[in-house]
Amino acid sequence: MVMHIDTFETLADPTRRRIIATLRDGERQVGDIVLHAGIHQSGVSRHLRILHEAGFVAVRPDGQRRFYALRPEPFRELEAWLGDYRKIWEARLDRFGAALEERRKTVATEKAGVNEADAQKAGREKKERGS
Repeated sequence: MVMHIDTFETLADPTRRRIIATLRDGERQVGDIVLHAGIHQSGVSRHLRILHEAGFVAVRPDGQRRFYALRPEPFRELEAWLGDYRKIWEARLDRFGAALEERRKTVATEKAGVNEADAQKAGREKKERGS
């Protein structure tokens, strides 16, 4: 799968990510998006234009109003692209998990040995005091 850098440039902006997060729940008008994005309407409109040009957002006119909604296709493409890399990090995480489990076992064994040694030492000291 070929992923264009434009996708990452589009998603790199935190305001655009807030707009996308706002649109996750469904179609919204600009005014609703402004409330959630925390910037002026002109800024939201500019970011919506960029998201629309990049294919992330669809616009549905309804008289004087414009409704914006997420398009699923770019997210599917992004997920497919990430899928190739997921195999790499999952394999690494599996190896890390196995190493971590081995370390836990070693620490538990060492602690058990220390506790046993402490118990034996305490027993010897008690005997020496009692004799």
